[in-house]
Amino acid sequence: MKRVIGIVGSPRAGGNTEFLVREALRAAEEEGVETELITLAGKRIEPCNACLVCREKKADCPIDDDLKPIFDKMLVADGIILGSPVYVGSATPQVKALIDRVTYWAGSKGRLFENKVGGPIVVARRAGQNFTFAQLIYFFFINGMIIPGTTYWTVAVGRGKGEVAKDEEGVTTARNFGRKVAWLTRKLD
Repeated sequence: MKRVIGIVGSPRAGGNTEFLVREALRAAEEEGVETELITLAGKRIEPCNACLVCREKKADCPIDDDLKPIFDKMLVADGIILGSPVYVGSATPQVKALIDRVTYWAGSKGRLFENKVGGPIVVARRAGQNFTFAQLIYFFFINGMIIPGTTYWTVAVGRGKGEVAKDEEGVTTARNFGRKVAWLTRKLD
């Protein structure tokens, strides 16, 4: 069975980004794929320190934090949905640390994310969605992943916990995206 994971890059558990990624995963499940939600809230994800151990020694990243189990789940997933709220106009520091490290790490071992399916989901109070959306798209492109289209950009608006549920178009778009991710993972057998 195909497997899609959703990684929530918000440091706040149970927030708007988590809600939207859950909606996408629920829609993917309805299409017959297995899903798992991973939140970065409460986890320590250090930034890349450019030690080059992964590249020069083809070894695992030596930084001792909470990234390795997440990286391992990314490797076995057929699809990856990466969600981030907008913080000061861009992705959260947790998401940025994750994408920097896993890109270098996977690339040093032979482009391990190549041809996986995935894409971003972004939530903002008011602005910054498009830049953050593009920032996360770059992660998928540089790793050779395939990003399915949906009915609009996978962005939504909400500030306080639960507010994003009122953005009907944003929720519908996230659900459509989850369905598309599931569909494409099955097509790539």
